[in-house]
Amino acid sequence: MSKFTSTKSLLAGALSLIFCATAPLSFANNDLPDLGTAAVNTFSLEKETVFGDAYMRVIRSSAPMLNDPVLSQYLTELGNKLVAHATGVKTPFYFFLLRNDEINAFAFFGGHVGVHTGLFLNADNESQIASVLGHEITHVTQRHLARSLEAQNKSSTATMVGMLGAILLTIAAPQAGMAALATTQALSTQAKINYTRLHEKEADRIGMQILVDAGFDPNGASDFFAKLATRYRFTSKPPQMLLTHPLPESRITDARNRAAQYPHRYVPDNIDFQLAKARIQVRFSSYSDEAALSLFETQLAKKTYAFKNAALYGKALALFKTERFKESEIIIDSLLKEDKSNLFYLDTKTDLLLQREANSEAIALLETQKRLKPTSQVININLANAYIESNQAEKAIPLLEDQIFLDKQNQLPFFLLSDAYKKTGNQAMEHFVKAESMALGADYKGAVDQLNFAYRLTEDNPLQLARIEARIRQFKQSEKALDELK
Repeated sequence: MSKFTSTKSLLAGALSLIFCATAPLSFANNDLPDLGTAAVNTFSLEKETVFGDAYMRVIRSSAPMLNDPVLSQYLTELGNKLVAHATGVKTPFYFFLLRNDEINAFAFFGGHVGVHTGLFLNADNESQIASVLGHEITHVTQRHLARSLEAQNKSSTATMVGMLGAILLTIAAPQAGMAALATTQALSTQAKINYTRLHEKEADRIGMQILVDAGFDPNGASDFFAKLATRYRFTSKPPQMLLTHPLPESRITDARNRAAQYPHRYVPDNIDFQLAKARIQVRFSSYSDEAALSLFETQLAKKTYAFKNAALYGKALALFKTERFKESEIIIDSLLKEDKSNLFYLDTKTDLLLQREANSEAIALLETQKRLKPTSQVININLANAYIESNQAEKAIPLLEDQIFLDKQNQLPFFLLSDAYKKTGNQAMEHFVKAESMALGADYKGAVDQLNFAYRLTEDNPLQLARIEARIRQFKQSEKALDELK
């Protein structure tokens, strides 16, 4: 066996271990798929799914992900509305937010679509955000990343493994990853550029059709493109989105021409987008607390808002952050009188009630809403948190387990569930849940440590002990595979 073949086999084996050991955990079934050695000549949808899961774990460990249930639910519902009108959907989609003021969005294996908060900060309306999501959804449905890798693989038998490892490195450590990525390119620079342009053109075309079919304004794409082009025309450092999605004048023109082919229709903006934008401006941007408050006070004074209630909501959030709780609650109460089921308002009302220790009132409010919205992430997470704060953690546990069953990729329910088990005195399960949360962030060493604690604290439960032993073995394999890949 040659040195080259041996190295390739080692990398392929390492990748295979990552695939097998990092599949999403189900509390009901901890079996992990056995996919065997990762083939480098074909890239199946099944492999895309397990690669996507592995990359997502690295992102959680290295990027500032937002665990905000209100924004997560809004983004997921918006994304799924678009996916419902896409063709060729072969994998589930998972939309998530990163706290980053830069304008960017990206898609990768397994239907994962990441969105920077900066995209919200710079968009004027929901159609503009939807146009970007439609574009990224198309990258997934058309399997652009897999097609790129397979095209590269035709030029070199080592390229597929090298490219996949470099993508993982890019996510974990962008500068090192880009350097590694550059060393794996076998095709000429011009060929790579042409291939990328082909994908971008296809994503623009199909993405706009998704946009229109989902009921959004087709001009959202060209308007956002034009806004970016104007803002960054003379800058020496364009945003990341323009580095990964080049914006020549022809692309803006094509977007305008495509939009003109559809019948003109008035598409009103969605207040939920403006509420999400206000929430990001106050809680997850570079604005200082006072600057955020001034922003919304100015909007209200000059009537420069898209929706007055969104500006009032932003002001209430800013007042909360500056600890002017009574003023904040007056505004939120007035907003709830107009829309008593609005999740943005209910989330902030809950925060205000818990802040002044009106826990019973918060629980009553949320239990009423749960009957109306039994699967709402926002309602269930807030209710579980209220139970924990009220020393009723045993009521929080089934709620959080249901949320984990519905969304196995979200770390927030794991954090709260660990806290709930701690409050009930179940130390073994507290450490077990912590381990699963750490594994979601690719911290396998920490996960194994937590499982060892759980094992020592577990008594008279052979099934649970066997479960812990199995997870320890899986996490150790995953840690080794990830180290070898890096």
